[in-house]
Amino acid sequence: MDWKEILDGLEKGTLRAANKVDGKWQANKEVKEGILAAFKAGELKEFSDSHFHGFVDKHNLPARTFTPEDKVRLVPGGSSVRTGAHVAQGVIIMPPAYINVGAFVDSGTMVDSHALVGSCAQIGKNVHLSAGVQIGGVLEPIGLAPVVIEDDAFIGAGAVIVEGKQVLKGAVIAPGVILSKGVPVYDAVQERMLAPDEPIPERAIVVPGSRPVNNKLSWAKEQGLSLNCAIIVKYRDEKSDSSLELESFLR
Repeated sequence: MDWKEILDGLEKGTLRAANKVDGKWQANKEVKEGILAAFKAGELKEFSDSHFHGFVDKHNLPARTFTPEDKVRLVPGGSSVRTGAHVAQGVIIMPPAYINVGAFVDSGTMVDSHALVGSCAQIGKNVHLSAGVQIGGVLEPIGLAPVVIEDDAFIGAGAVIVEGKQVLKGAVIAPGVILSKGVPVYDAVQERMLAPDEPIPERAIVVPGSRPVNNKLSWAKEQGLSLNCAIIVKYRDEKSDSSLELESFLR
């Protein structure tokens, strides 16, 4: 396929930048190569139509427009969805928010104000991306799986999820949590530390934490300094589920 076919398939949702194979998310290299080819083929253009007057971008990657038939609620106020991003029926996008090329946002998901869905990120059904959430994009390396947020996950305000980290079904990420391969995640329930490439388990509740600096940083240790981490403090049960029921009224 050429890059035009790939962008069209991504937008329709018939192609994805990553797929779950045998329980593990894997990058679709052909799709990511196609997106990079589109960037290379694109030329800078000033958009002069009424929707995007004064903006300059690659001529082949303009912002998308929607109609009521798309059944996507794109609230006025500065949001943008780029060509090659799939937004399913029932998605709500609050302003300002941005969804980049190659991203997949499934039905019933809320993308709240100041939220970013980066290139190739995969967002499942009925996910809430709260205000200020940053979902990183991963185009290169080609073989690296992008950030994945599975169905029914709740991502709290100001959370940052980057470097291909994955959050499995039903997990809750508290406000302010940072998830990257360099930030360790401790499971205080199972009493273990997750591997850097290990996803956040299903229905885990993750909060911001801190850990002491190691002995190599003796001066910092003397000062009582600590480093960032994330901690799984429990797994969702009926009580924690009820605290999220309000989301159904926002959809």
